[in-house]
Amino acid sequence: MEKMTERQIAREKLCDTGFSYTLSLISGKYKMTILYALMEFGVVRYNELKRYIAGISHKTLSLSLKELEADGLIVRKEYPQIPPKVEYSLSARGQSLMPILDGMCEWGEKNRQTAQ
Repeated sequence: MEKMTERQIAREKLCDTGFSYTLSLISGKYKMTILYALMEFGVVRYNELKRYIAGISHKTLSLSLKELEADGLIVRKEYPQIPPKVEYSLSARGQSLMPILDGMCEWGEKNRQTAQ
């Protein structure tokens, strides 16, 4: 691989890379956790997600889910009943991210420092 000169680096923009785009979709404190939960458990209801992600507020969970849905990574299915029933699952686009999250999990398991 050729070494970049200062001039070449100055022309590059991180925001124009696929790396930056991917981070923009999954950045945030809880988005990867939500995606991981949907990968592990398949179809999940709102309250199940809330219990699974201890400490997340309703507002933050709701906003994160709306953003993931708007980005096409998850599917929201609402059932017309009382009380309302809403389920979330990964979209095909969201499923395509799972090898990346799975790789992160594997790396974490291999490199996690045990408490001493």
